[in-house]
Amino acid sequence: MIDRPDYLSAIRAALERSRIVALTGPRQCGKTTLARQLLPEDSVNYFDLEDPVSIARLDEPMTALRELKGLVVIDEVQRRPDLFPVLRVLADRKPPPAKFLILGSASQELMRQSSETLAGRLETWEMGGFNLRELGTDAEPRHWLRGGFPLSYLARNDSDSAAWRKNFIQTFLERDLPQWGIQVPPMALWRFWSMLAHYHGQTWKAAEPARSLGVSEPTARRYLDILTGVFMVRQLQPWHANLKKRQVKAAKIYFRDTGLLHQLLGIRTELELMSHPKSGASWEGYVIEEVLRAVEPDEAYFWATHQGAEIDLLLRKDGRLFGVECKRADAPRLTPSIRIALADLKLQRIAVIYPGKRRYALADKVEAVPLTAVVKGMQGLFPKNK
Repeated sequence: MIDRPDYLSAIRAALERSRIVALTGPRQCGKTTLARQLLPEDSVNYFDLEDPVSIARLDEPMTALRELKGLVVIDEVQRRPDLFPVLRVLADRKPPPAKFLILGSASQELMRQSSETLAGRLETWEMGGFNLRELGTDAEPRHWLRGGFPLSYLARNDSDSAAWRKNFIQTFLERDLPQWGIQVPPMALWRFWSMLAHYHGQTWKAAEPARSLGVSEPTARRYLDILTGVFMVRQLQPWHANLKKRQVKAAKIYFRDTGLLHQLLGIRTELELMSHPKSGASWEGYVIEEVLRAVEPDEAYFWATHQGAEIDLLLRKDGRLFGVECKRADAPRLTPSIRIALADLKLQRIAVIYPGKRRYALADKVEAVPLTAVVKGMQGLFPKNK
């Protein structure tokens, strides 16, 4: 098992200060494994809402939960939205005899219920699959190819990893989504998801995929929102500066896990990945996810103009704005686009992340930064002493 000390420490700290903590993230990313490090699975305080025994125990939730003390864990809580009012009542007891850790795989439903019912009582943390900091920088080629889902990354070989991801996608569409109340024909969503893989790293317009699928544009947007809400896709929103230039206003689409992206693109091996037309876009999305998880910015955007200037990632952190460019090149150079972004957006600094080993300056406030520096978070990308 690969240790995940950052998540474990964060959840423990959150439970110290909050009555209810929600740990959200995609299925199979390790939420249950983490929770079992805080509370054994055989504890009477542990409820898995995919287990018939736990479901039966919660037939009368107030009766089942009221007398429990200490930490109570409820896994896959989105399957029982009727529990949220009960948790509100139990969390308001003074002093509260129990604290609750709830795990959820469908963010839209979970966040809607919590915002309405548990306002002021809930602290939320989002979890993903393995990241480069947890695995070590030597793991980057394998991690990029297979993605961060533990059972995909840890598979014996690339063939086993691909088989796991194929089964994950099928089960996700045919079983998980219907159980969460998302009523979309599995084949229709699979076709949309497969088509979306070819939009990875591009701005999103619903018209073309809607025509290809033979559905309306609102339906295509609904499919995209479904995949976003269950942590499969990231819609990176555009930054709008107060400029006279025409700026791109559509969101960019990224798969949050490159392993699933490669599965839907038919990429099975590192050799196939290196020679695939989407290799550069895949690496860009991989870097963006690693940066977002390592830096934990207050806000994140991209920026582009219709004249061709762009920056892959804008990070607002502690009131300052930083830029990140992703360049899969042996020796990235300063481009006119980077100069324009630096001047127009008044960025503090820009890090041009590339797969090399050496860190070097490209211009004042612009630096080529190895991907390995991401594991050190904000300090790794933008050292304070520079």
